Amino acid sequence: MTDNSFNDEQQRYLKGVTAGLHIARGVPGMTGLTGAKHLRPDDWHAQARIRAQAAGGELTSQEQAKADLNPLDMWSHMGDLAARGEYPKGDDVFLMKGNGLFYVAPNQDSYMCRLRMPGGIFSSHQFRGVAGLAATYGGGYTHVTTRANLQIREIGAADPVNVKMGLADLGILNNGAGGDNIRNITGSPLAGIDPQEIIDVTPLARQMHHHIINHRELYGLPRKFNIAFDGGGRISALEGTNDIGFSAVLPKAGGPLPRRPYFRMGLGGITGHQDFARDTGVMLKPEECVPVAHAVLKVFLMNGDRTDRDKARLKYVLDRWGFDKFMREVQKELPFTLRWFDLKRCEARGPAVRDGHMGVHDQAQAGYHYIGVICPVGRLSVKQMQQIADIADRYGDGKIRTTVWQNFVLGYIAEADLEPAIKAIEATGLHVEASPARTGMVACTGSFGCKFGNAETKGNAMKLVEHLEAKIELDTPINLNVTGCPNSCAQHYIGDIGLLGARVDDPDAEDPEDADQVDGFHVFIGGGYDDEQGIARELAASVPASQIPAYIENVLGLYLEERKNGERFVRYARRQDLDAFRERLAARSAAAADAQAASAAGPATDADTPECAKTALDSSVESEAEPLEDHDEAEAKRDEDQTNAA
Repeated sequence: MTDNSFNDEQQRYLKGVTAGLHIARGVPGMTGLTGAKHLRPDDWHAQARIRAQAAGGELTSQEQAKADLNPLDMWSHMGDLAARGEYPKGDDVFLMKGNGLFYVAPNQDSYMCRLRMPGGIFSSHQFRGVAGLAATYGGGYTHVTTRANLQIREIGAADPVNVKMGLADLGILNNGAGGDNIRNITGSPLAGIDPQEIIDVTPLARQMHHHIINHRELYGLPRKFNIAFDGGGRISALEGTNDIGFSAVLPKAGGPLPRRPYFRMGLGGITGHQDFARDTGVMLKPEECVPVAHAVLKVFLMNGDRTDRDKARLKYVLDRWGFDKFMREVQKELPFTLRWFDLKRCEARGPAVRDGHMGVHDQAQAGYHYIGVICPVGRLSVKQMQQIADIADRYGDGKIRTTVWQNFVLGYIAEADLEPAIKAIEATGLHVEASPARTGMVACTGSFGCKFGNAETKGNAMKLVEHLEAKIELDTPINLNVTGCPNSCAQHYIGDIGLLGARVDDPDAEDPEDADQVDGFHVFIGGGYDDEQGIARELAASVPASQIPAYIENVLGLYLEERKNGERFVRYARRQDLDAFRERLAARSAAAADAQAASAAGPATDADTPECAKTALDSSVESEAEPLEDHDEAEAKRDEDQTNAA
């Protein structure tokens, strides 16, 4: 009798029984009862899969693919595909993500390569090298990401191995940069130069990075995993949004612990699922962080859900078990006893400076400053990267510090060099100063380069920013988080205002019942992080992208009219009854529409003509081209640049 004679329920039962017998009988390498001193790295995951099947579960297709071929063993297959000029198909698309390579069709018929750089700190040599790879094998640009990282996009079918070899030559090892792995280790971007920080977390981010690289068992987890270290400085590392968040603290004087830096460990952050990391009560010495992270990862990889991708993150193990049980299992994996300590006996973290990631600021080292440089929605051209590397060498310490806000910081700028450094930055087409709307703008790749994106994010984000700059006089930074899909790479739930991409009916269609689907967004307000931590609430659903600038203008207009004593937007938003707020917003929007209609009925001005209209992405087009004397040629060049930027 074959398996085909059994129905689905009977087949699942048989698989469970077989898996249970394997465990009971001691399949070699599966139980630790065979006399081997250690399980082999792949055996940890094989054992977890067997347990899932023994409990009657059905492995996801991704788990089955990883069981058939470890993504780290894809090198020869990737080379074969490249030699044939072919892109991956089927399970190979998923498996290549474990090498940091994402085939992003149909949005772009090419690869995107995600890097690994602990703490986001690149040397000028590495920055130039990545620029060279983007020029040779990619689309001539990179994106700064919300994990203080870089992406190379538009890599052709023949070149993924060339990119990986080139990155390795630069000392950038991107194994595990995608797929079911631990993603780039983030840290405080001002680590080592922050006047406020409790401890420099750079060594810890590097140790964690190399620990992962050299422990094969830490690949192929039930789902992706994020780790961050926050040193208590001016710029938040957003550690509360990570699966493991380490937060530097100082014990209060007169207590049982010496007054030296420790770390609190939070677990289970995943803001796309509307949850932040929660404090475990554990107080760790810096040298204990990496071993404890390893123990957490081991418990997760053995007990995470391998049958349901939607429930496969660490948060759901914690929800199922509770923190007490989970931490008991973590303790079993450690050679030392965890230290439990009341958070109230620690000093409060210094305030995060909301615009501390851009502009000129003093640093911890006397006589030096750092400069935060704005990248329009995270985009950098190859030429800009080369120019920035030169500036870092000439005026700074030769390092480029990327941030979770999709920009970068140059440190160790002497007082006498500030003016020439700023002029050199401005000459690249980038800027040091920003409006309050531009300061907090974050946008994921969106439908431009991600198959999950429901809307184009970066172009719409720039249109929104430029509209607000022209229409609203803001006097405090506003976090605008624009994400293309519910995966929430841009973390819309923690923005003052969060926009989540959606497909909506075209509002300009002649026949509403036969309208095409166009870009739109759901609107959320009142999200925050650190001392203002909270999940944003949905204000509006399915607003067409063409109406978003005016809609957000009216939201912020109400805020400026109604706020109390200069309160920040997040405080204002959280005290609103949303139904009443929507009514006032509708009234204000109607009044604004009437005023606009009355203005449009008047005589036209030069500003109303197409020749004088301000385009959405002008500010993201690099000032690299030589002046063109021919007017028609200049117009054609500008149109081409705007298309490329979008």
